[in-house]
Amino acid sequence: MKITVFGATGGVGREVVRQALDAGHEVTAVVRDPARLTVPEHERLRVATIPDVTDEEALVPVLLGQDGVVSALGPSSNKQARLAPVAGPALSAIVSAMDRAGVRRLSAVSAAPLGPDHAQDGVLTRAVVMPLLRRALRDVYADLAVMEAVIGASGTQWTVVRPPRLLNKPGTGTYRRAVDANVRAARTIPRADVADALLAALTDPASSRHAVGIAT
Repeated sequence: MKITVFGATGGVGREVVRQALDAGHEVTAVVRDPARLTVPEHERLRVATIPDVTDEEALVPVLLGQDGVVSALGPSSNKQARLAPVAGPALSAIVSAMDRAGVRRLSAVSAAPLGPDHAQDGVLTRAVVMPLLRRALRDVYADLAVMEAVIGASGTQWTVVRPPRLLNKPGTGTYRRAVDANVRAARTIPRADVADALLAALTDPASSRHAVGIAT
């Protein structure tokens, strides 16, 4: 496949680029600062420098001829999300540019707190832990909620992946999945497993137009 990756310099984005190249795909990594892309040069890797990912006109050229798009974009902190939302504005431009470029398949990372609480999680988790988390990071989740709404209203064949807390650990390859739900007792997941889920979604018709909860 030919895949364009947004957010390629972040923790999940770098893993997406690495895994896609290892799987034999051709990758276009969209970055603001090429110096921050730590993935080694590769004959199937093209780096596209776009300072503003809300600039639809700049996005169309990096999407022409592609088979799929992965977005690993998201706010890095509550303060950033409050002052300058990232995911919502970026995905608004990306899905419009995809439509113009004729690219249909999209997977994007979101977060587990945007999904429904699992009925089998304990009362403490559902009544205390999750409400506190949603309140503490309300601006982050507000940005991601706008992103999900934009994606859901688009004409793309989209999949939103909702992980819990991300870890810098080797991928397990055995993470749990739940379509249109969160998995039970979702606590953590390695970034490498999130990248695997994002790439797998591009070729999984069953996940098209669904949110997928994942966790180890």
